[in-house]
Formats: sequence, C-alpha cells, structure tokens
Amino acid sequence: MTEPKLFAQAEDSAWIELAPGNTRRVLIHLPELMQVEFGFEKGAVGALHSHPHVQVSYVAEGSFEVTIGEQTQIVGQGGSFIVPSGVTHGVVALEKGRLVDAFTPHRADFL
Repeated sequence: MTEPKLFAQAEDSAWIELAPGNTRRVLIHLPELMQVEFGFEKGAVGALHSHPHVQVSYVAEGSFEVTIGEQTQIVGQGGSFIVPSGVTHGVVALEKGRLVDAFTPHRADFL
C-alpha cells in the first residue's frame, strides 16, 4: 500500500482550465477528504450543480455571489460557506478571486 501524501506545496499541483475564466487544482487528498483550489476571473460562473459530497469553501481572494439551494448571499474574502450533500449550488465571481474547497469524501471525478 502506498503511504498517503501528508504535505503539499502549491507548486506540486497543476492548474486545469475548466471553462473560460475557471481553473482548478487538487491540492491534497485522502479517500475521506480532499482540498481543492478554484480560480475565477471576474464574471466567471461556477454553474449550478449538486453532488453527494459535503463541501466547505473559503474565499481566499475576491468576492462571490453564492447560491446554495434557495438562498443567495455575497461572500467576500475571508468568508466561508458550507454545502450539504445533494444540495444544488453555484457561484458568480464578482471580481477576480479564488476559493479553497474541502470535500468529504474526496471527489474521485477530480483525480
């Protein structure tokens, strides 16, 4: 069995372009938990979607209009939000920004 990776540096992970203005890189993960960074240009949209994973997001830079279920709020730098399993959610970048997300369990579709 391979030893789990317990440390990661930013340069260890490559950015992947998801759509114009949207990028993602997986920072570190175990089967039970994953940390992912998303980059957004101003106006970029993280389309409404849902997944079975619980997600918590930290706004590392910028501000976002965040929709979770029927609720929408503006979340700025230093703010956080949590998405329960199976709830539809999405974001709009109100300025250039970055989100750092944690998922449990890990998102196998990101690997």
